[in-house]
Amino acid sequence: MLKIVLRIVGTISLALGILGIVLPVLPTTPFLLLTSYCYFRSAPAWHKRLLDSKHLGPYIKNFQENKCIPVRIKVYAISMLWITITVSAVFAVSLLWVRLLLFAIAIGVTWHILSYPSNRQDNH
Repeated sequence: MLKIVLRIVGTISLALGILGIVLPVLPTTPFLLLTSYCYFRSAPAWHKRLLDSKHLGPYIKNFQENKCIPVRIKVYAISMLWITITVSAVFAVSLLWVRLLLFAIAIGVTWHILSYPSNRQDNH
């Protein structure tokens, strides 16, 4: 039963991680790390496939091995975050408290990203 729960949680986390690649308010790497953990404990073949993935594997491997985020990824993530938040706050939200909340989230996510050391590798 636990293996089934871990597979479900891992798959949901994988979906959120993939969404996080294109939606800057969702963090990609933490969801992929959770997926890796869940699959490692419940489905070793799925875990291997995840790590061998051309697009997702480097996120996990780089973070697990180096505990850092490449500069290119930081710049992209923070840029997309602020563009998305600003556009949302200006055009989609009329309530001041919601705008302030969006900017507070952006500040928090920016701080979180910047809290990790950088490396100069050009991988994900």
